[in-house]
Amino acid sequence: MGKCDKNTTVIFFSELFEDAYASPAELANVLDKGVEMLFYVEEGVFSKEDLRNVVTALRKVILELRKK
Repeated sequence: MGKCDKNTTVIFFSELFEDAYASPAELANVLDKGVEMLFYVEEGVFSKEDLRNVVTALRKVILELRKK
């Protein structure tokens, strides 16, 4: 994948969320709520490591969104 392809993907990702949320802060709030929901997942459905990985990824996205 060349530089152009990578940039196109980033633009597409950004545009995807622009249509669904009024601002990066609104998306951050929705993702934050998703993190909270993960605490209520029934035991045994996912491994603890998988849940930790999802929470870590979501928190990183949330922090980036709140910077803007």
